[in-house]
Amino acid sequence: MVTYDFGGKVAFVTGAAHGQGESHAVHYAKHGADVVVTDICGDIDSNPYSLGTREELEGTAEQVEAEGQNALAIDVDVRDEAQVEAAVEEAIDEFGRIDILANNAGIWNMADLTEMGEQQWDELVDTNLKGVWLCAKHVGKHFIDRGDGGKIVNTASTAGFTGIPGGGHYVAAKHGVIGLTKTLALELAEYDVNVNSVAPTGVDTPLVTGMLEAYGEETMEEMGAMTGPWNVIDGEMIDASDISEAYMWLSSDAARYVTGTTLKVDAGFTAK
Repeated sequence: MVTYDFGGKVAFVTGAAHGQGESHAVHYAKHGADVVVTDICGDIDSNPYSLGTREELEGTAEQVEAEGQNALAIDVDVRDEAQVEAAVEEAIDEFGRIDILANNAGIWNMADLTEMGEQQWDELVDTNLKGVWLCAKHVGKHFIDRGDGGKIVNTASTAGFTGIPGGGHYVAAKHGVIGLTKTLALELAEYDVNVNSVAPTGVDTPLVTGMLEAYGEETMEEMGAMTGPWNVIDGEMIDASDISEAYMWLSSDAARYVTGTTLKVDAGFTAK
């Protein structure tokens, strides 16, 4: 593991109850940051599997503290601007500042676009795209007001570069995250704020486990046959820690001249 120095910095991580967000939070702590961990801590009606819980979020906070860093756990539905704004204010009240936004919260479910209900579309797009904007809006305002820079890293996806039958709303949202990243990078550049995104391939997390349980292995294999294997190196999903390493680099001074870009961590998935 490469070592970064986030001493004295505060990272704000969304979707941190489990999966990639949990991994990102612990990695930031390992490199010296205090961490605000947030999650919806509840389910979304149209999503067919369970999301993060308060108990899991507190478990992430405990892992941060086990690394010798301070943690603050906040229930936040990123679709709700009032909740996002309140969480950002609480984090600043607690720690005095936010230096890094890890915009990770997201869901994934399936339906053909001609069969999908409006609620399913809205709930996923609001979580995966609107939530990224709302968090970037309010943390970005803090960066502007404070005047000494900051880092925003958004979770995009290989779905931001291709189509996925049965996943049109997810594809649209992740294409949107990539476009949002570019625009935020341009708007915030004069304030010394770097904005980038990471595009993972399939990652071994509760999201994918939930999809398998909800839709069955056969359906997921059919989707894989249409879109290609998760990972051309060994055919398996990758670990959340591999995505966290990309987050750490983009959040560090080593990437000070990197902004408006999307870093693919896809083991060659999109090269085919």
